[in-house]
Amino acid sequence: MEDIKFLDDDFQLVGDKQDITKDVVSPAKPAWKDALGRFCKNKGAVIGCAVILIITLLAIFAPMFSSWKFDAIDTSMKNIGPCAKHWFGTDTYGRDLWVRIWTGTRYSLFIAVVAIFIDVVVGITYGLISGYFGGMVDSVLQRIQEIINSIPTLVVLTLLLMVMKSSLFTIILALSFTEWIGMSRITRAQVLKVKEDEFVLASRTLGASDFFIIFKEILPNIYSQMIIMVMMSIPNAIFYEAYLSFVGLGLPIPLASLGTLINDGFNSFLVYPYMMMIPVVIFSLLMLSFNLFGDGLRDALDPTMKEM
Repeated sequence: MEDIKFLDDDFQLVGDKQDITKDVVSPAKPAWKDALGRFCKNKGAVIGCAVILIITLLAIFAPMFSSWKFDAIDTSMKNIGPCAKHWFGTDTYGRDLWVRIWTGTRYSLFIAVVAIFIDVVVGITYGLISGYFGGMVDSVLQRIQEIINSIPTLVVLTLLLMVMKSSLFTIILALSFTEWIGMSRITRAQVLKVKEDEFVLASRTLGASDFFIIFKEILPNIYSQMIIMVMMSIPNAIFYEAYLSFVGLGLPIPLASLGTLINDGFNSFLVYPYMMMIPVVIFSLLMLSFNLFGDGLRDALDPTMKEM
């Protein structure tokens, strides 16, 4: 040990390169950038989002730029398989399936989105009122919800469409009748979780009205769960619409949706399988993509997923 000699530059003070009297704080990162970064790391969610975007664009623009009409009947061209002239072939009435399938996809997406929008408005409002006021108001509202929810959704939809005439409005109304219950339950649970927090108590102490507290204090703090629930509900609405159309309770002729197209193709599946297989593939891609997208949103918007 006596032979060891230290030179002047063997050791350097940390203060020579960094001011140890000041804390180094990482730059602030907005919540939406943080959520976007986590979402982009989820490859399944990104692929699902891209597939939804592609299918939506095709549903909007493909029929617009085609020379064929979705309801134009020409029996001289019936049952033609996929070819250069008819990319998805033609059906038993000679209608071009390329235009007809994307038009049907457009109707299915429109029905699902409108029905979910109604469910969001009704369900969130119902859940906010029930969870915030509690007591007798909560008990009455929950009993009403339990009565409606005790009847299976498909039974309610089928009975409603059997009573009313099949139309676009009827299907949207039928889908809106029960789908709001799930949204209401999630909203109520989130309200019960945050309504006793300090910022809500502070607003109440300062004399804020119930309306202000519900929509200005509570709702902005639970919106992430609402977005996740919406994305999870859209595939359910698409499924129910397809089911109703498949059993003959869907859109009236000559309108089409993915469900009616699958039903039409089912009747000729053994002879012309492409009539059913193509809409089934698009329907499956749509359902899978929405589920992947919803899972990605849940992981991105849920703060508890940061450390996982």
